[in-house]
Amino acid sequence: MSARSVVLLGSTGSIGTQAIDVVERHADRLDVVGIAAGGGDPGLLAAQAVRLGVATVAVHDEAAAQPVRDALAVAGARGVDVLAGPDAATRLAGCGADVVLNGITGSVGLRPTLAALRAGSTLALANKESLVVGGALVQDARVRPDQIVPVDSEHSAIAQALRSGTPREVRRLVLTASGGPFRGWTSDEVKGVTPQQALAHPTWAMGPVVTVNSATLMNKGLELIEAHLLFDVPVERIAVVVHPQSVVHSMVEFVDGSTIAQASPPDMRLPIALGLSWPDRLADVASACDWTAATAWTFEPLDEQVFGAVRLARAAVAASPTHPAVYNAANEECVAAFLAGTIGFSDIVATVERVLDEHDDRPGARGELTLEAVLAAEAWARTRAHEVLAQR
Repeated sequence: MSARSVVLLGSTGSIGTQAIDVVERHADRLDVVGIAAGGGDPGLLAAQAVRLGVATVAVHDEAAAQPVRDALAVAGARGVDVLAGPDAATRLAGCGADVVLNGITGSVGLRPTLAALRAGSTLALANKESLVVGGALVQDARVRPDQIVPVDSEHSAIAQALRSGTPREVRRLVLTASGGPFRGWTSDEVKGVTPQQALAHPTWAMGPVVTVNSATLMNKGLELIEAHLLFDVPVERIAVVVHPQSVVHSMVEFVDGSTIAQASPPDMRLPIALGLSWPDRLADVASACDWTAATAWTFEPLDEQVFGAVRLARAAVAASPTHPAVYNAANEECVAAFLAGTIGFSDIVATVERVLDEHDDRPGARGELTLEAVLAAEAWARTRAHEVLAQR
């Protein structure tokens, strides 16, 4: 069996570095031909290029192109093509590789997602935002129905559990959430949360934006929208339950009363590996549960009074095709402001809710979903979020 050609987008981030670990342990099955990153760490990017023997490196920041070329020369790389600029990752994603892993953070991943799908590549999707904001645009870009393989642990779990039945046999999907570092806190208590506290996730090691999203539960709202789109299940049939141990990654409940759960110790290498090798499994990717040791798993209802992000996600889906893009864009701006120390933790979800409400009354807000409409909705949401935040 020949190795699958792979492109890694976001190679220097959390998903990308763990993907490289998977690839290096399964070099007979996976061959990385290109990597992409923002360009902020030329030395790491060059080192990855040499380790993997890639032909192409893409950087978003044009000013990083020469430092990357210099770092490649120092690292001893020869004949590596360097693409630079805002469209660099999109160009690389559309090269026709067997698999494109999109581990970019944020809605900037939309164009690479569309490019990979249109080129016929299997899309291992860790960039949930591109599906959330792109919606039907992403679905319509597929050249075959099984082209998108989810890499989020929750959606990977659901995809695995869905092998147990037909779509008609599914009653509902159950997304699990760790609850983040502030599980059980009151509304008053979370008002004083600092960025340092929000970045201390109790289970997962992730980038700062995803970690803050997990603390506010905005990440679970994005995942709910993603599950709705990926598996064609109405949001009314997608439940969210808090599972602090993060061992059961999500579940599928079937019409006969059976529930199929996927369980493993929290390790993103497992869903990453499945994304790269689907529908096959790679051996010894991560540790399995130790079924001989005494343990306990708990499940709790989500406190939507304190953490309203999931409620807003349901409302966004019901409102219009562009509301999810507004939900995500406003949140990205709020998270950046929170990490910069200019707004409070509670201001994030409150601002997103206000921007969503105002989008209801915008002309054309409920029109046809096009790439232009998505980009316009995003641009408006970012501007309006800054205006609202400036008033706080």
